[in-house]
Amino acid sequence: MNKIMTQKFFTITLFLTLINATLFAQNRISIDKQFAREKENNSFWFLNSLEFKSIAIQDNGWQIWGCSPIIGPEGKTHLFVARWPQETGHEGWYTDSQITHYVGETPEGPFQFSEVVFEGTGKDTWDKYAPHNPTIHKVGDTYALFYIANTGKEQRPRNQKIGLATSKSLYGPWKKAGKDGLILSPPSDSTYYNCNSTNGVVNPAFLQHPDGRFFLYFKSNDMRKKDHWKPMMGLAIADKMEGPYIQMKTPVTKNNSIIEDGYAFNYNNKIYLVTTDNHGMIEMGGGLIWESEDGMNFSNPKQAYKRLAHYFGGTLPEKANKTTGDRGSKFERPQILMIDGKPSYLYCPSGTNTDGGKGSAGYILKIREDFLPLSANQKADVFK
Repeated sequence: MNKIMTQKFFTITLFLTLINATLFAQNRISIDKQFAREKENNSFWFLNSLEFKSIAIQDNGWQIWGCSPIIGPEGKTHLFVARWPQETGHEGWYTDSQITHYVGETPEGPFQFSEVVFEGTGKDTWDKYAPHNPTIHKVGDTYALFYIANTGKEQRPRNQKIGLATSKSLYGPWKKAGKDGLILSPPSDSTYYNCNSTNGVVNPAFLQHPDGRFFLYFKSNDMRKKDHWKPMMGLAIADKMEGPYIQMKTPVTKNNSIIEDGYAFNYNNKIYLVTTDNHGMIEMGGGLIWESEDGMNFSNPKQAYKRLAHYFGGTLPEKANKTTGDRGSKFERPQILMIDGKPSYLYCPSGTNTDGGKGSAGYILKIREDFLPLSANQKADVFK
C-alpha cells in the first residue's frame, strides 16, 4: 500500500514539476520578447504595441477632432468629440467648434452621434466661442469633462483657457465647475515660465495622481526668451477635482521644438505623458511618450506613434483626402482608452480622411496587451 502511494506521489510531483517548468519557460520567453521589442529600432513598447484598426468617426458636413474615450456603466464606449462645420475651413475650430457625444457598442465602433454637449455661450464670458479639445475622465461616481474655449479672434490665441464640467451621467446634464467652468488661466506673475503666454493655457490632460492629488497638464508658451517662444507642457495641481489648481512655475517637459496635445495616464507604477511631435524631436508629425516616476519630472521622450501613412504601409490610399494641407498627414490630440487599468486603445484625429471624405476624421489604434511592460513584481514572480 505504501509503495503504491509513493508511486502516485512521485507521479503527481513529476507532473507538477513539468507544468511549472513549462510555465517558467513560457514566461521567460515572454520577458525575452518584451526586452527584444523595446530594443528594436531603439523604440519603446508603446510604439510597438500599436495596431491600426479603422476610422472611429467621420461625419458628413463636419470637421472631426479630439476623440476622447471612456467606457460607460452599460459597457458601451463613449467618445467626446470636437467638431465644427466643414464650410468654416480649418480655422473654424476657433470660432465654431462644439463638443459632441458619440456612442459605440465596442471600443472599435461603429460610433453613432448622440447629442451636442457644449457650444460657445455667445455672451461676454471666457467661453464665448468654440469649446474644443475635450478630455473625459471619471473620478469616483462623477464624470469630468475638461475642455478649452476663447473669447474671439481679436485676442487670438492668447485668450485660450481651460474649463471643467461635471455630471453623474455621460448623457448629462453637465454642470460647469465653480461660477462659470473656468479652472485655469495663464499667469501674470513674471516668475512663471508662461507669464502672459501668447497662446494662453490649452489642451488639458488630466490625471488623478496615486497620492490622491489631481494633476492638470496643459500646453503653454515658454515666454522666458524674448526672441523666441515655444509651447511646452506645464502642470497645475489641486487637492480637489474642481480646483483650485495651482500651477508650477516651470514646465515639466524639456523640448526644443513644438509639442502639444498631451494625454496622461498611470500604469505599472509609472506616469506617462503622450504628446504630438510637431516639428520633429524624433519624427515630424509623429508622437512622443514621456515617462516619469512622480508625474513632475519626465525623462527624455521616445516615439509614441508614427504618421498616418505608416499604418497604410508607408503610402496613403489614393482616395485619401488631405482636408488641412500638409497638416493632414499626421495624427494629433492623442487620447487613450483605459480598460481595467491598462492602456487599451489610442484615438487620434487627422486632417487626412483615408476614406476620401471631405472632413477630417478620428482614428482608432489598438494597444496590444502582449506588448505592455511587466512590472517588477511580475518579473520577480517568474523567477521564483
